Amino acid sequence: MLELVMLTIPYSEKNIRGIIAEMLKILDNGGIIAYPTESFYALGVLATDKAAVQSLFKRKIRQADKPVPVIVDAMDRLLTVAADVPVQGRILMNQFWPGPLTLIFKANEQLPDLLTGGTGKVALRIPGESAALNLVRELKLPLTATSANISSFPPAEEVAQIVTYFGDKIDLIIDGGKAPGGLPSTIVDVTVDPPEILRKGPVSINF
Repeated sequence: MLELVMLTIPYSEKNIRGIIAEMLKILDNGGIIAYPTESFYALGVLATDKAAVQSLFKRKIRQADKPVPVIVDAMDRLLTVAADVPVQGRILMNQFWPGPLTLIFKANEQLPDLLTGGTGKVALRIPGESAALNLVRELKLPLTATSANISSFPPAEEVAQIVTYFGDKIDLIIDGGKAPGGLPSTIVDVTVDPPEILRKGPVSINF
């Protein structure tokens, strides 16, 4: 029999303050949260919390050389995670954010090495219109956005899948119903010139 997670809260914009209060309790204690994005469910810990990032990798059984992406609420929040923002990166941000475009920046030195997979780079985006965007706007903190699955397994579209994967090893699930699924975000590395497309996705870019 599967053990239940500690807490599951239905997502509602009307109750977003209550949800945020619970999220902050979990994040402040280094816990892990599952939440819906515009594609699949993601796992969130505070991106600057080294112990929480280590716990996330352990739960996902993720290799240490595999970085995890981060979402932020606004461009002004970028420099809490990224070391700098190249001109080409700012152009793409202005054109496609919020939306399904992940940009690779040089990482702020304060970030855990594990978060970057030892690359010294960090994957960032402002998510498109979704529960994830609403939540991170209220949190005003950088949150990891790696898929809610055990590494190499399909990303979770529903809460039942998350429970199957993790049992009681996730501290909070925000239940937004069945996720839309679809293509993962386009990934572009803006630390190089010209920028390099690392993964094709919903956003089509030509350099």
